[in-house]
Amino acid sequence: MTWGSVTDEHEAREQLAGFTEAGGTLVDTAAGYGDGASEKLLGSLLAEGVVAREDIVLATKGGITWRGGNRGVDTSRGGLLTGLDASLKRLGVDHVDLWQVHVWSPEVPIEETLSALDMALSSGRASYVGVSNYTGWQTAQAATWQRSVPGRATLASTQVEYSLLARDVEYEVLPAAEAMGMGLLAWSPLAGGVLTGKYRTGIPSNSRGADPTFSARVDAYDDERSRGIVTAVAKAAEGLEWTPLQVSLAWVRDRPGVTAPIMGARTAAQLKEALEVAELTLPPEIALALDDVSAV
Repeated sequence: MTWGSVTDEHEAREQLAGFTEAGGTLVDTAAGYGDGASEKLLGSLLAEGVVAREDIVLATKGGITWRGGNRGVDTSRGGLLTGLDASLKRLGVDHVDLWQVHVWSPEVPIEETLSALDMALSSGRASYVGVSNYTGWQTAQAATWQRSVPGRATLASTQVEYSLLARDVEYEVLPAAEAMGMGLLAWSPLAGGVLTGKYRTGIPSNSRGADPTFSARVDAYDDERSRGIVTAVAKAAEGLEWTPLQVSLAWVRDRPGVTAPIMGARTAAQLKEALEVAELTLPPEIALALDDVSAV
C-alpha cells in the first residue's frame, strides 16, 4: 500500500526479492494506492526482472482513486474497466491473476459492477475476480448473483480487515465467504502496526502513527480494550520468545476460513520478521487465550 509513497524503490525492490526468495507468491496492490504509484513501482520492478512474472500471483483492485488528496469511488462498469486497463499499463502486464472491486458503492447497481468482472474475465484481462470490503450481506448477494446464471464470473475471494483488534467479520463476512466457497484475504492483520506494541509508550517519529495519512487508523485503537489486547499479545510473545508481530500474524493466518493475511510491511526488516511466521505454530492454549481476551 505504501510503495511509491512512504516506501521507495530501493526498499520495495529489497522487499519483493526477499519475499519471493522466501517462497512468497501473492503480491496485492490497488489502483488507489498512491493514485497508481504502487502499481507503477511494482510494474517497474517486474520489468527490471526482480522477480519473474510467472512466479507471483499478481492481484490488484479497482474502484477507488486518490487525486489531490481527495478520495473518489467509481464502481460503474465503464469506470472499473477503464481503471483496469490503466492498472495493466502501470503494471506492464496483459493480465492480472486476481482483480478485485475495492469497495461497495450504493451509487451503482450491483449487477452493473459485477458485469465488469464478467468482462474482465472473458477478455482475459483477469484470471480470477473478487471483492473487497463488502459486508456479509453484500458478499452473499454478489456471490449469489454471479452463481445464478451460467457463464458469469464466480467470485473467488473477498478481502477484508481482520485482526485481533478487528474481529467483526466473524459475525457475517466469514460465514458468507465460507458458504459461497470464497477465500478470505485479511488486510491489516497487525491493525496498522498497533499489535506490534510499538505504540505502547508513545508514537515513534518514523511510524505510520506519526504520518497524517495513516494516523487515524492508529488513533482508532487508542482505547482500554485495545490496550488490553496489545498487552496480552506482548505477554504471549515474551513467553514464546517470539515478537508481538509474529504472534498477531500467526493468529490471523490460522483463523478458520482465512486464505492468507495481507502484510503491508513498510521496511524489508519488518517483512523478514513477518516471513519467519511461516515456520512458527501458535500453541492452541495461547490461541485460545487470545481469542478470549479479544472477543467482541
